[in-house]
Amino acid sequence: MSAAEPEACALSSSSLDVKEKCQYYGNSSSDPPTEPHPDMDMFCCHSVQDSLLSSDSRFTNYRGILNWIIILLILTHAHLFLDNFIQHGFLIDLRKVLEHLMEDHYNWPSVNLILAANMFAIAALLLERCLDKGTLSPSAGHCLHLGNLGLLTLFPAVIILYDTSISTGGAYFSLWTYTVLGLKLYSYQETNSWYRQGSVPSPGTDKCVLHETKKHIEHLPIKDLYYFLLAPTLCYQRNFPFTPRVRINVLCKTLIEMVVLTQIIVGVVQQWIEPIFQRSENSFSNMDITTRVEHLMELVAPNHFLWLMFSFLFSHSYLNFCAELLCFGDRHFYGDWWNAKTLKCFWGNWNIPLHKWRYRHLYTPLLKKRVSQKQADLLVFLMSAALCEYVIALPLHSCRLWIFFMMIFELLVDVYLGDYFKGNYGNGLVWLCFLLGPPLAMMTYFHDHYMSHHGQHPPGLSVAECLS
Repeated sequence: MSAAEPEACALSSSSLDVKEKCQYYGNSSSDPPTEPHPDMDMFCCHSVQDSLLSSDSRFTNYRGILNWIIILLILTHAHLFLDNFIQHGFLIDLRKVLEHLMEDHYNWPSVNLILAANMFAIAALLLERCLDKGTLSPSAGHCLHLGNLGLLTLFPAVIILYDTSISTGGAYFSLWTYTVLGLKLYSYQETNSWYRQGSVPSPGTDKCVLHETKKHIEHLPIKDLYYFLLAPTLCYQRNFPFTPRVRINVLCKTLIEMVVLTQIIVGVVQQWIEPIFQRSENSFSNMDITTRVEHLMELVAPNHFLWLMFSFLFSHSYLNFCAELLCFGDRHFYGDWWNAKTLKCFWGNWNIPLHKWRYRHLYTPLLKKRVSQKQADLLVFLMSAALCEYVIALPLHSCRLWIFFMMIFELLVDVYLGDYFKGNYGNGLVWLCFLLGPPLAMMTYFHDHYMSHHGQHPPGLSVAECLS
C-alpha cells in the first residue's frame, strides 16, 4: 500500500460518516426512513477536520515537498557551478594529484614508512606466542604490548615531523595506516588475553568452547593476524563470519564507484575549493571576524559535499570492496546516521567499526572498573576528539585544537539543547552541527596550511602544488 492510500481511506471513511448523517436530511425523527436522496452529497459537505500543516494533523507524507527542495537545490548549485566555470574556467587536472602523491621518483618515504609498520605487527604476534607458551608473565607481556603500541604511535609522528621529503598526502596515508594498525593490535592483544583467561576451566563452561579456544591460542598463525589487519574491522575475534565466495560483479561495482567518486572529489577540490583558497590573503587565525565568517560560509557547501562523497567512498565503496575481496561477512559499516535525532546517535552510527572498538575496548572496561556511565561516555568522547585532532593536524604540522574544541562544543550542544530539540527538530540540529562542526574546522586547517606555504601565490597555482 502506498503512503497516500491510508489518507485516502481516511477521507473516504469520513465522507461515509457524512453520508450517514445526511442521508435522512429533511426528515424528522418520527418520519419513517426513506430512500437516500440522489443528491445527498450536496446537502452536507463539511466535517470536523484539521488543516494538513497544523500541529494537530497526523499528516506525514511530505515526499512532494522533499522532491521540490531537491530540485531547487540542484538548480541553485547548477547556477553556482556555471558561475564558477565562467569565472575560473576548467581547473580539474588529475596529473597534478598523481604527481603530488608520487613524491620523489626514487625515494618514497611514505611507502617505506607504511612497510615499516610490519615490524610492530610481527612484534605483537611474537609477544602473543610467548604469552601462549608461558615464557612471559601476563603483566610483563601487557607492559611489552603497551610499549610496542607506544612506539607505534611515536614512530610515524617523528618521521612526519622531521622528514621534509614526505608529502602531505603521503603523511596522511601513513598516519592513518599506523592509527588503524594501533587500534587493531590493541584489540588483538586484549582479545587473545580474554581467550587465555577463558581457557581456564570454570563451573558451567562448555567443553566444546574450551577445546576451540585452546586450539586457537596454541597456533596463533601469522595468516590469521594479517587477515585481521586487512579485514574491514577494528575488533579481533576468533572466527570471523565469511561469505561463500567472491562475487566479481560486486567487486567491479564498488571499484567503479571508487574511481568515479575519487574523480568527483578531485574535481570539487580543484574547481570549487581551490579558488576560495586563492582569494584569501591571510590565514583564519589572522583574519578579522567578518572576513572569517565570509570565508567559512563560502566553504560550507563544497566542504559538505566533499565529506558526504568521502564518507560514501570510504564507508561504503572501499570497505565493501575489501570485504568482498576477503569474503568478510559483517558489512555493517555504518548506520542510518542521516536520520539521527541526537548527536549521540549520530556519533554512534557514523562509523560502526570504530564505535564497536570504543564500546568493546574502552567503554565496557571502564564500566567494569566502576566508572559511571556519564564519566565513561565523557572519557571515550574525549579520546575520539583527541584522535581526530591527531590524525588531521599532525600531517599539516599544525596543532591549534580547533577540531578538538569544535567536538567539545558539539558535546555541550547535545547536553544542553538535546532535551529541547527532539524528533525532526533534533535531526535538523544534527545536520546543522554536521555542516558547521568538525568537518568545517578540518577545512580551516587545510586553508591555513595552503596560506602558510603560498600566501602570495601566482594565479593558477593548484592546491596540490601548494601541499607538496
